[in-house]
Amino acid sequence: MQHCFCCSLQGELGKPPSFRSIGNIDLEEEQSTWRKVDGLTHESHKKDVEQVYLRCSEGSIEWMYPTGALIVNLRPNISPASYKHLTVCIKPFKDSAGANIYLEKTGELKLLVRDGDRSPSRVYCFGYDQGGLFVEATPQQDISRKITGFQYELMSKGIAADLHTASAPCRPCSDTEVLLAVCTSDFVIRGSIQNVTNEAEEQESVIHVGVNKLYRQKSKVFQLTGESGNWRGQIKTLLECGVKPGDGDFLFTGRMHFGEARLGCAPRFKDFQRMYKEAKDKGLNPCEIGPD
Repeated sequence: MQHCFCCSLQGELGKPPSFRSIGNIDLEEEQSTWRKVDGLTHESHKKDVEQVYLRCSEGSIEWMYPTGALIVNLRPNISPASYKHLTVCIKPFKDSAGANIYLEKTGELKLLVRDGDRSPSRVYCFGYDQGGLFVEATPQQDISRKITGFQYELMSKGIAADLHTASAPCRPCSDTEVLLAVCTSDFVIRGSIQNVTNEAEEQESVIHVGVNKLYRQKSKVFQLTGESGNWRGQIKTLLECGVKPGDGDFLFTGRMHFGEARLGCAPRFKDFQRMYKEAKDKGLNPCEIGPD
């Protein structure tokens, strides 16, 4: 993976600096991290606005001792005509503090995250064409311990809808959806449910999976553990889905979202074998995968 670049430009509040171009980065592959130490070295009376340009599909912003404001410009390396098909999601760091985060378009601000909001694991999503991010420091008596930060991801609107529609992860997938998920998911594994941990505060369930066969994974969430040489990992889904430990193997598919594996289609493995064979016999399977 190549490095992804970002740049920042600074000007007086209310006077955004002009854009300058930076390197071309592929939307599908790259990540960026932008960090800045601010208030302890700033003159207290200055109200600066800084423009940050990020070329990556995912990354994070970390602003230590915030003063003034940031305008975060996400500029993925795709045709501007495709921007309308993108969704932006942000997830504040657990202890993020010191600034409000707004959605800004043509000078109008809509509050997304209020300073001090401690909603656990809360993710905020909006259409790329709805505006950009405006991060404004709040007045503080002591900024020495304030750090504002969040992760961001750019994704297609279809994927975002699946991840953030309450009923989507709980609804059984059709045969066609399962076969397509096998081809397009960030992870595809055959495994069994070892345990389920319910996190009531976050309204999520964590499925502890023992992996029998690893077909694909985008990130290393499923790893070899201990001397036994067994593969294990965790997959998250909504608490309301009511996942329970049970016997037998499943085909687990899903997406990576802010570094976590999120459950997609998960039929019993014997049902997947039937679907795959029927589609293959008819020449309708969208991709090849060894179903054994």
